[in-house]
Amino acid sequence: MIIGSKYIFRENLSSTNSCAAELIKNNPLPEGTIIYANYQSAGRGQSGNNWESENGMNLLFSLILYPFMIKPSDQFVISKIISLGLCDFLNRHATNISIKWPNDIYIKNDKIAGLLIEATIIRDEIESIIAGIGLNINQKLFRSNAPNPVSLGMITGKDYDTGDCLRKLASDLDRRYKQLLNDKRGEIDTEYLNNLYRFREWCDYSDANGLFEGRIISVNSGGRLQIEDRRGRIYEYSFKEVDFC
Repeated sequence: MIIGSKYIFRENLSSTNSCAAELIKNNPLPEGTIIYANYQSAGRGQSGNNWESENGMNLLFSLILYPFMIKPSDQFVISKIISLGLCDFLNRHATNISIKWPNDIYIKNDKIAGLLIEATIIRDEIESIIAGIGLNINQKLFRSNAPNPVSLGMITGKDYDTGDCLRKLASDLDRRYKQLLNDKRGEIDTEYLNNLYRFREWCDYSDANGLFEGRIISVNSGGRLQIEDRRGRIYEYSFKEVDFC
């Protein structure tokens, strides 16, 4: 087992990603090491967004990978496999799980998990990737202004052992990472699209030019979202360039 080969626990951290970066800067850790905490005082999401989590109620962890076989331009595949691993875990407990591009996991129209993936690139090669994951497990009340948070406990009405959840999720992530190591990128791409939120559904979106109706048709190897409008024109978007309405 690669992912989950080593666990490092800290009761409280400002950020598991920041802790992981500091640890590997001074002392290289085995690939697949997981740094997890009960609480983050400054948990981060994409583009500097905060991640709310009640102490000890959810999964807050960072995963260290050394995917030397991946070009920096293709690093979005790491987001794909981690998103699929999260779906694998959640599908054993609930239905209507999907991946909302670029870095969220949804149950129906509510957000249950988020990713923050940070790569260190030297001489056009990936030296390391730190994948931060926040997955809402037992929290029942969210106080931030986030529009649509939900937890597994809210959906199922059950309480979960977070340690057991972490081990089982690590196993799911490990299987997905080995899918990548075995060069199954075609399978990964197909499964990712099949699990993508709003894939091929006509919905409203908003970009720099205003509101329009379109449908998601793909996500390219660089992680850019491709949306087709009613006239058959295809547009590509990077993070924060298009909003889901």
